[in-house]
Amino acid sequence: MNAIEIKGLTKQYKDFTLGPFDLTLPMGCVLGLVGENGAGKSTTIRLIMDAVSRDGGAVSVLGTDNMSPAFRQVKEEIGVVLDETCVPEFITAKQLGKILAGAYRNWDGEAYGRWLERFQLPPNKKYKEYSRGMTMKLGIAAALSHGAKLLLLDEATSGLDPMVREELLEVFTDFAAQDDHAVLISSHIVSDLEKSCDYIAFLHKGQLKLCEEKDMLLERYGLLKCSPQELAAVDPAIIHGKRIGEYGAEALVDLDKAPRDLLVERPTLEDVILYLAKEEVR
Repeated sequence: MNAIEIKGLTKQYKDFTLGPFDLTLPMGCVLGLVGENGAGKSTTIRLIMDAVSRDGGAVSVLGTDNMSPAFRQVKEEIGVVLDETCVPEFITAKQLGKILAGAYRNWDGEAYGRWLERFQLPPNKKYKEYSRGMTMKLGIAAALSHGAKLLLLDEATSGLDPMVREELLEVFTDFAAQDDHAVLISSHIVSDLEKSCDYIAFLHKGQLKLCEEKDMLLERYGLLKCSPQELAAVDPAIIHGKRIGEYGAEALVDLDKAPRDLLVERPTLEDVILYLAKEEVR
């Protein structure tokens, strides 16, 4: 069973169209959903949770159609952390635990307490006094304390310092290491996804440009560095985005077809995403 299966998903707004696209997240994996602000990442997560109605396609989450009555119970097994956590600013982490204990059948107060301790979150401090990093950690602590099998994380590392991001990415990786668990994390911080993800999905202006294993993606492309004149002689069919300057040129190319007499380096995931997003930057 896959954690998420999306087929032909479409959402139409007045000035924006998402999809149609297909996407699959296998169990035991972390999928990074990357794209610019406004690409459709948050909308995709809301569609997965059936928080907004779709205009076409099908979505299955943990083996269940997300529009079926059975999905209400499946939601118990999904931990969701949004970019802006909806927690009343006057309550404490301890009080939040009591509220969530009444909301989730499988709420584990002891696990919640352990996460608060691990994340060094004061249980009696009001939410409004928490830093950005602390609020995200609190949302993640809650998501990990009710027996979730799937984590949906919308920009969970955005705005956090590098040490906090590293800590959270380790938590997500450990969570997905279990065969019956999976993580979908949206982010515009591509370097975070390169560290932690097994699969990469790239949304650009509402269209899914790719969804595949990260390692295969990085092995497919090379970063060609040469002069503008040398680039002009390269077969355009193997070029997937280029940048031409006064003194040099770079291009993302099919590695197996790249010219052997020119310098071709291994690209980072950020290189791949940037060049696929822009045909040419002058």
